[in-house]
Amino acid sequence: MSNLFWLNDDQWQKIAPHLPQDVRGKERVDDRRVISGIVHVLRSGCRWCDCPKEYGPAKTVYNRFVRWAKRGVWERLFHAFADSAGVAEMLMIDSTHVKAHRSASGGKGGSKSRLSAGHAAGAIRRYTHSQMIKAVFAAFS
Repeated sequence: MSNLFWLNDDQWQKIAPHLPQDVRGKERVDDRRVISGIVHVLRSGCRWCDCPKEYGPAKTVYNRFVRWAKRGVWERLFHAFADSAGVAEMLMIDSTHVKAHRSASGGKGGSKSRLSAGHAAGAIRRYTHSQMIKAVFAAFS
């Protein structure tokens, strides 16, 4: 498939030193293939379960993303690339995402203009790991 994303040798050389090396138990599948799958899902916006089989099992790709997010691997990778690029000391990435049912805009009682509870309370937007990773890998495109 021509629309698949694969890390090239130069990109992999920059990423590999920042990945965890403390592997216990069963031997880990190819990091380069799995990370390419993660980037493909984040760039294309497809669901994890729809990740092409060329990247390995979708569950492996998803589990690696989540496990490394909990361990802070993506954040450290982001900071390493930001530091090496001479970017400002503090970077902020903002994202909001709200799912709504397809008929949530209308219903009984007609349209009423109301603030969401979070917006009315002055909620702070939170960043997502996937947005952070998209920004890191956007430099590779």
